[in-house]
Amino acid sequence: MTDKRYTLSKKERLSWKRSIDLLFEKGQSFVAFPLRVIYLSTAEKLPAPVCMMVSVPKRNIKRAVGRNLIKRRIREAYRIHKHDPLEPLNEREKYLMVAFLYLDKEARPFAEIEKAMTKAINRIGQNSML
Repeated sequence: MTDKRYTLSKKERLSWKRSIDLLFEKGQSFVAFPLRVIYLSTAEKLPAPVCMMVSVPKRNIKRAVGRNLIKRRIREAYRIHKHDPLEPLNEREKYLMVAFLYLDKEARPFAEIEKAMTKAINRIGQNSML
């Protein structure tokens, strides 16, 4: 029985400017509406096998309260569903950087964000295994 911890620690958050610039410069992207997902597989050592970041543009959601609500929903959906498709990265000594960008102009319910997140994580898992 595997002991999975459904947490999102500080180590799993992408916060280094150099890494973020590299991700946006060389990463691959796709859309799982309302999310645009940019990811980059790398052999460079990172603090965690998968480091992620969330961005909600001020242009689309004017109020900080709304942006924070959406970011919380995205992080929660990621935290719940991250283990299944991304676990094999541990055995292969590969590291992954992922950015989730919110595209819609209004806040979506958690169920819609969760559905998009599962779709995105499964697609990342399939593409990173190649």
